[in-house]
Amino acid sequence: MKPILLAGLACALSLAAVRAADPLTVAREGSQMVFRSGKSEILRYQAEAGELPRKDIKEIYRRGGYIQSLFTPSGRLVVDDFPPNHIHHHGVWSPWTKTEFEGRDPDFWNMGDGKGRVEFVSIGETWAKDGKVGFQTKHRFVDMTAKPEKVALLETWDLSVGSDDKRRIIDLTITQTCATDSPLKLPEYHYGGLGLRGNRAWNGAENCRFLTASGITDRNKVNTSKEPWCWIGGKVDGETCGVTILCHPTNFRAPQPVRAHPTEPFFCYAPQQGGAMEIVPGKPYVARYRLIVTDGEPDAEAAKKWAEEYAAVK
Repeated sequence: MKPILLAGLACALSLAAVRAADPLTVAREGSQMVFRSGKSEILRYQAEAGELPRKDIKEIYRRGGYIQSLFTPSGRLVVDDFPPNHIHHHGVWSPWTKTEFEGRDPDFWNMGDGKGRVEFVSIGETWAKDGKVGFQTKHRFVDMTAKPEKVALLETWDLSVGSDDKRRIIDLTITQTCATDSPLKLPEYHYGGLGLRGNRAWNGAENCRFLTASGITDRNKVNTSKEPWCWIGGKVDGETCGVTILCHPTNFRAPQPVRAHPTEPFFCYAPQQGGAMEIVPGKPYVARYRLIVTDGEPDAEAAKKWAEEYAAVK
């Protein structure tokens, strides 16, 4: 797959009239798709399951189909992969936890239990449009409790990246459809859905910070709050940086409830916190999110403007 190049970025990003300092590219590198602005990395998407990073990790944890790394304009990494205290966590990923499928209870999140997994399937052609580059990728949710194993859900990610000298802007549209005539039921639960695992340097309650649209900074109060946006961040190499996650207002139960871990750098938009839900045949579940990655302290006024601009995107 050849790199796709958006030369000069003379066209405006849809969210603001900004120009990138360097051209954007996206290209296949081994088992990953890598987005860059000039020579600076923005994001790595893990396609096929890659090599396990440590010998103490069991084979069952090998996984593909997620955002493996995400960098600020200054080059600081804001996510983690295979963290020692939660091996099944990955940069940005989207499995469901507590589920019911054909009378069984596969868990696509906690991979070590051997009850479910999410597999990478394929990547479509790369594209360039409206100041962004991107591609579509496909995954499948495998019920490992069925004998033989059975695919319960098909997932498509539409992933795109835009950039300027102050922000990395990642748009993610998740579309999930039933793979059979059976629904995937999602009982009320406190996490599962879109997850983000922050940099390992943010481990510990004192090292990871939050700021929500409603002004909440206490992570215990952030948990279960319903927010159109939330910043998560901390210090990396001595400097503050972070990610503002925006939930599109067309999403189911928007603004969706949040799961914030009490001591670890973990954020999740979990609509099933609001009660049982299900993905039924013939009716795709669609969820849209925008991640804005920045250096420096969170800016509530800027985030409010970003959320308004994103809400206007049809």
